[in-house]
Amino acid sequence: MSWVQAVEIASGRNASLQLTVAYGCEGLLIVSKSPTLLFQGFNWESSNKEGGWYNSLINLVPDLANAGITHVWLPPPSNSVSPQGYMPSRLYDLDTSHYGNSRELKALIKAFHDKQIKCLANKVINHRWVENKDSRGINCLFEYARLGSKFHLWELVHSICWKHRHWYRLGRVSDIDHANPQVQKDLSEWMNWLKTEIGFDGWRFDMMDNTKPDFAVREFLKFNSKPDGKPDYDQHRNDLVYWVQNAGGVVTTFDFTTKGILGTAVGDTRFDLLKDSKGNPPGMIGLLPQNAVTYIYNHDTYSQRQWTFPDYPNDQGYAYVLTHPGIPSVFYDHFFLFQGMRKPIKDLYAVRKRTGISSTSKVRILAAQIDLYVANIDDKIIVKIGSGNVGDLVPSNFQFATSGLDYAVWEKMG
Repeated sequence: MSWVQAVEIASGRNASLQLTVAYGCEGLLIVSKSPTLLFQGFNWESSNKEGGWYNSLINLVPDLANAGITHVWLPPPSNSVSPQGYMPSRLYDLDTSHYGNSRELKALIKAFHDKQIKCLANKVINHRWVENKDSRGINCLFEYARLGSKFHLWELVHSICWKHRHWYRLGRVSDIDHANPQVQKDLSEWMNWLKTEIGFDGWRFDMMDNTKPDFAVREFLKFNSKPDGKPDYDQHRNDLVYWVQNAGGVVTTFDFTTKGILGTAVGDTRFDLLKDSKGNPPGMIGLLPQNAVTYIYNHDTYSQRQWTFPDYPNDQGYAYVLTHPGIPSVFYDHFFLFQGMRKPIKDLYAVRKRTGISSTSKVRILAAQIDLYVANIDDKIIVKIGSGNVGDLVPSNFQFATSGLDYAVWEKMG
């Protein structure tokens, strides 16, 4: 499976204008220079919540606002064969989602907007579950229009299905040809409907596998090996950068490279891995930080235990992503389900926001050894991760800001 997803924050922009640049990526488009903290507002089990997920999450909006969350990524809203929403069928049907109905979704979005938090729709448009065959005998007959209006049948357009495959070992799921103008028009109309009628501010695209070949990045969750057998981190992050550049440079990819290396560094006590051969961070944030979304886990990687990160101490991971460049994101489970995680996340982001650390901040690595990592970011803060002794690496004009299990942050005075 190719892990190509996308997040788009496009406040005030027409969704159709963003469609072509967002296809085929795992990323984020930021149009605001203000501090940004992304929150994934669900996990793999959220669709099973008694009483509905929308009705549950609305009660947590004040906590998220108090933590400084600026954007929340919500689950797929449309009718779907799978309860999690990743086998969509009737895109305009928001009333049969396992997360809740359209009225509850609008209420949730309004509650977030009342706290100045923007909402991202999880867009699953790589493939569609179809109920009927076309004249060729292929399950490719899509009902596509607003409920109650005349249906547009995608099978009337030549070569709508890029190829016919069976995702999740189930039949009647067709991959969609996103190069087709009719598909782009229909999806753009749907996206604009979600924005104007439902209230979404932007998009996170899921698994965009069927785009033009030069827009495809495959197997982000796997490092290739160098001739000596060691993981090729440089090739991995270069693939991410290459995709962003080929997508016009306006999207931002989830930084899988940083996630993988950081998990190994914390889990195996190998903090020497957090410095590349040129003295920079080894992930995508060391090359193109403004286009990198940093994270510890999301619903996919956590539920499927992909590129596992130590369950404890997760706060060392957040000590890294919340103090370093890139666009940090927080997973629902870590903030609400993991005991003792909420306060460290809030304290670390408070330091980031107070000192103005941004997606383009500069990192000067002071130490990267087996048991110790120390870095100066923008000459505003110094972060230490690991059990090693920091020694005299923290100048006297830096004062203690926050700390946790084997990490600490100092803030420059004056």
